[in-house]
Amino acid sequence: MWMWILGFAVFLVSVTVHEVAHGFTAVCLGDDTALRKGRISLNPLKHIDLFWTILLPLTLFLTTGGKFVIGQAKPVPVNFAKLRPYRAGMIGVALAGPGMNFLAAYLFSVLYHRTAWTIFLILGVYLNLALGVFNLLPIPPLDGSRVVSGILPKKWARRYAYLEPYGFMIVIAFLYFGLLRNAVIPGINLFCRIYGVPSV
Repeated sequence: MWMWILGFAVFLVSVTVHEVAHGFTAVCLGDDTALRKGRISLNPLKHIDLFWTILLPLTLFLTTGGKFVIGQAKPVPVNFAKLRPYRAGMIGVALAGPGMNFLAAYLFSVLYHRTAWTIFLILGVYLNLALGVFNLLPIPPLDGSRVVSGILPKKWARRYAYLEPYGFMIVIAFLYFGLLRNAVIPGINLFCRIYGVPSV
C-alpha cells in the first residue's frame, strides 16, 4: 500500500512541475493567463483533473498490475494568440512541460546513482519519463500536437486542429488496442539507457 501512495505522490509532483513549466513559459512569451488564474503554483491540488490525473492512471495501474501508468494534470490555460512569436511560442510552451519532466527524470537518475533511496528515485525517473514521452505524442490536445501545429503550414495546421475534440477518444482507442503502451515504452527505455538506469 505504501508503494502505491508513494508512487501517486511522485506522480502528483511530476504533473505539477509539468504544468507550471507550461504556464511560466507562456508568461515569458507574452501570455499571463495561467498567472492570473493561479495556475503557476506548486500546489498539486490546483492541477488535479478527475480523469487525466486520477481515473486514467488508476485504470492503467489496475489493468496492467502496476506495470504501466501514465496520465497528466488539468492543462494550464494558455491564450496562444498572445504568444510572441506566435508559432515559435506555441512550440516553446508545448515543449516546456515534457522538457521539465525529462529534466526531473535526469535529476532523479543522478540521485538514484548516488543514494540508497532506489525505489523512490527509480519511480521518479519512470513516471517523469512516461509523462514526457506520453505528452509528446502528436494527439490533440497533447503537447506533441502543439509542436506539430507550430511546424505545419497554416492550412494544414487548421485541418489538424479539427482532431482536438476527438483527442480523448483517440487516446482511449490507443489504450484499448494496446497502442499507447507500445508508443510510450520504447521512448521511456531510450531515455533510461541515456540516463543509465534499468529499462522498464
